[in-house]
Order: sequence, then structure tokens, then C-alpha cells
Amino acid sequence: MANVIVSVADRPYTMQCPDGEEGHLRELAALLDAEIVRIKQSVGAIGDIRLLVMSGLMVADRLSESVRRIEELEDQIKGLRESRNVALLQAKDLEARVTDRLDSASKKLETIARAMAK
Repeated sequence: MANVIVSVADRPYTMQCPDGEEGHLRELAALLDAEIVRIKQSVGAIGDIRLLVMSGLMVADRLSESVRRIEELEDQIKGLRESRNVALLQAKDLEARVTDRLDSASKKLETIARAMAK
């Protein structure tokens, strides 16, 4: 485990994370810190705990919206895959019918050609 010092609301915090995840942890702390700065600018100075809770809720709200959107997109992908599968089955059916008609026409042409050759 790696120790990382991150700064949130102008305060340093020592956090642990798996080795190699230090940069990601710093990015997450920066995201939370940016939200804190945004809230401070809009509502002014409020207690640190309240500020952290509000910031956490704002980040959680964005996460929730992102998860909802991902689920919508996954549903759309599922629908598109189902449509593609139906279209493939229809194309195979059409190909089989065209092949059958071409075979039938070929046999008729062969019969006519034999009759004309006599």
C-alpha cells in the first residue's frame, strides 16, 4: 500500500491506496476539492463538515446521473444488438429464398434449353 498526501479544502490528508493508484487518488481528491471551491464560491463560508457533506452529495449526484445514463446507453446497445440479430436472420432468410428461386429458374432454363436443342 502506498501513502499519498492529498489536499482537500486547503487541508492535507494522508491516505493509503494500492500501489500504482496514487495518481488516481490525487485526481479524486482534486475533483472533491474543485467541488468544495465551487460551493464556497456560491454559498460562502460554511462549516467544514457541512461543506464536505455538500460537496460529497454533489459528486454523488453526478455519479448517480452518470450511472443512470450508462444504464440507458446499455439498454440502447441491447436494443440495437437485438435489431441487428433480427436483420441478420431476415437477410439469411431472404438469401435462402433468392437462392431457391435462382435454382428453380436455372432448372427451368435448362429444361427450355434442352427442348430447344432437340
